[in-house]
Amino acid sequence: MQIDPIQRQSLIAFSSLIGLTILGYLSTMYFAHVLGPAILGSYFLFLAYFGIFDLIGDGGFGGAAVKRISEGREQDQYFSSFVFLRLLLLVVSVGVFVLVFPYFVDITSSGLFWWLILALIVGTFASFAANGIYGTGKAGISQISGFLNNVIKIIVQVVATFLGYAFAGLVGGFIVGMIAGLIINYQYLSLNIARFNRTHLKSLFSFSFWSFLASSGSMVFAYADTILIGYFMANADVGIYRIALQLTGVAAFTTGSLHYVLYPRVSNWHASGEIKKAESALSRAFTYSLLLAIPVVAGGLILGDQLLYYLYGSGFESGTAALYILLFVQVANIFMFLQTMCLNAFDKPKKSFIATAIAAILNIGLNIALIPLLGIIGAAIATLVSISLNAIISYTYLSQLMKVHLERTPVLNITLATLAMASVVLVFRFLFGIDSVILIAAAVAAGALVYFLVLFRIDRGIRDDIQSIISAFGIPWPVLF
Repeated sequence: MQIDPIQRQSLIAFSSLIGLTILGYLSTMYFAHVLGPAILGSYFLFLAYFGIFDLIGDGGFGGAAVKRISEGREQDQYFSSFVFLRLLLLVVSVGVFVLVFPYFVDITSSGLFWWLILALIVGTFASFAANGIYGTGKAGISQISGFLNNVIKIIVQVVATFLGYAFAGLVGGFIVGMIAGLIINYQYLSLNIARFNRTHLKSLFSFSFWSFLASSGSMVFAYADTILIGYFMANADVGIYRIALQLTGVAAFTTGSLHYVLYPRVSNWHASGEIKKAESALSRAFTYSLLLAIPVVAGGLILGDQLLYYLYGSGFESGTAALYILLFVQVANIFMFLQTMCLNAFDKPKKSFIATAIAAILNIGLNIALIPLLGIIGAAIATLVSISLNAIISYTYLSQLMKVHLERTPVLNITLATLAMASVVLVFRFLFGIDSVILIAAAVAAGALVYFLVLFRIDRGIRDDIQSIISAFGIPWPVLF
């Protein structure tokens, strides 16, 4: 990944991700303590419904537009084709929602019909600029707009919750955030509306069909468990499960940024025949995803019960068992996420779909079978098994196109440093106990310090990379390291 644009965009992505993660976790803790699991569960269900109908409104054309625009040929024409098709599908998605709306009891009882309609409309116009910016390789601008989107969303949601608007305040903040991101992206959109023809539409259709089906499979992983928990159980159970899932999300902290930055680059490398660059970038992406995932899994297994109780409240402690399983979901998700990204960037959306579809069908079946028996633990098991299968199948397909491998020495060093960290955290818990947020923070800090001390001592390559990143922000490198 020794390419300046990628390094620059990765810095932007990573720094914005740090800020968003801190804000996201702090705000969710506030919502959990003030609103409780039931209202949060209703909001998570709203997000699930929005995701489904927004997917219908996108039809896979967003991913197709990014792919074609990133190839650098007739960009205005492909962008214009996308805008035309997206507007048509907006009408379809809203129409479908109006027809099935009476069956969504949770949304109906909350009086959020018009909120969801508004969200779909705003989301459509936001997608024009977002996909245009992303397709032209301006991942840094896209990350900044996404950062402001989420910051403004959180601010509005916190203020609305403080003022007592609860569920409607959460949804309103979500929509306001999208509007903010839309405004930022449009300021830097260099594409223009131009005359297009059947060839451009056909090209988008050829990619979007499989992209849409693959996205549908991804939507199953994102929301099937949420919706089925809501169907078989109560909204409060949805809230507990999603909080546990969010807490484990820090394990895949860097993966989203790497995926976002690398996709247009890998697409361009594939188009120009520079496969070796894609192989090197994917291997490095695995390493830097596991850099946090492995120690987070270890720390979560040791402190998970206390984290849920002290950070979110006693109402969420029952999600501890599910949290343990979901920690491993995040590790499987790293490989699935990055490998399917490469398949799509290599213009193989059909193979990405097959991998995702098989796993998605299994996911739905396992959720239906296990949730009534095991509750949210069953949903966690279903997610782990299905995402692991997706990762295995996508690896099989991708390895036929490029060399897919881990950097063994760095990963081994990460594992050794994690063992040292886990030992320290276990001793800390045995000696001092964990009965307050302060002690949790102290245990985490002690573990993190030991982890990075050991890792930087035994792996000079990772240390030098991290040092260059820290220096790029103008922050002095700690003498301790």
